[in-house]
Amino acid sequence: MTSFSSYVKRSELFHRCSVSSHRKKVIYIILLLINLTSSVCGTFVVNVTQTSYQAEENHNITLEWMFTTKPGSSLHSLYIYCELLTDLRPSVLFRLHGGVEVPESQDEQFTGRVQCDKDVLREGRLRLHVSRLRTDDSGLYMCEVDTRYDGSTATCQLTVTEPKSAQKTETPLQPISLQTSDPTEDKDVKSGLSSQSRVILIVVFCILLAIIVVGVTGYLIHKYRKWEHMKGPVV
Repeated sequence: MTSFSSYVKRSELFHRCSVSSHRKKVIYIILLLINLTSSVCGTFVVNVTQTSYQAEENHNITLEWMFTTKPGSSLHSLYIYCELLTDLRPSVLFRLHGGVEVPESQDEQFTGRVQCDKDVLREGRLRLHVSRLRTDDSGLYMCEVDTRYDGSTATCQLTVTEPKSAQKTETPLQPISLQTSDPTEDKDVKSGLSSQSRVILIVVFCILLAIIVVGVTGYLIHKYRKWEHMKGPVV
């Protein structure tokens, strides 16, 4: 009887321990899922201060992105890759590897024209100063920011136009290049006579010629009749 009761007690204790262990496993799995969900969904975000920029050729501009930072994070864990996306091919604008700038990766199009403000990187701000803008700098700029715990991307549009002064000077020159001189008009200008004056002179000349022809014809008819009258009738 004593052995049976002790067996029952041991069974109850084992059952309690197994239930407690199962609960611990469930709690551990739930906490692990919560941790993984927060890591996947995350709070790391990359945004742009402006979705579009517009500037004139040969001017300067500053493109800016903002990203989430963690307290005590180091620049050595920061990886940034920015490029210009065009129909032809992507061009690398800026690259930061482990907090160190990599100018060798930069495309020739931007060589010597891009500067990064590293003082604000710790604040979660990426500011790229692009100087001496060109029209082929226009396009969609994508910036990818990665850290040891997460990463994200954001894009902005840049449009570079020709200077307004150049557009104004080219507009009036266009019709002038298409004009051709008429040699007949130049001849009339040199003689001091317009086309209207020429028409008037031609009309006057024709009238005078008609009067002369009519006068001569009448005179000849008159002389013929007078000669016939002096000759008299034929016998």
